[in-house]
Amino acid sequence: MQKYVCDACGWVYDPAVGDPEGKIEPGTAFADLPDDWVCPECGAGKDEFSLED
Repeated sequence: MQKYVCDACGWVYDPAVGDPEGKIEPGTAFADLPDDWVCPECGAGKDEFSLED
């Protein structure tokens, strides 16, 4: 699965890890995150993330 990086702060969403603080289980693809999910570091929305190179 592909990683996504927050354009605002640089935090990387890694599907292998998920987002434990946001109660997102490991193995959850970025596309499968809830629409209201936000970056745990800065609060940016999903639309402010880009595919990591």
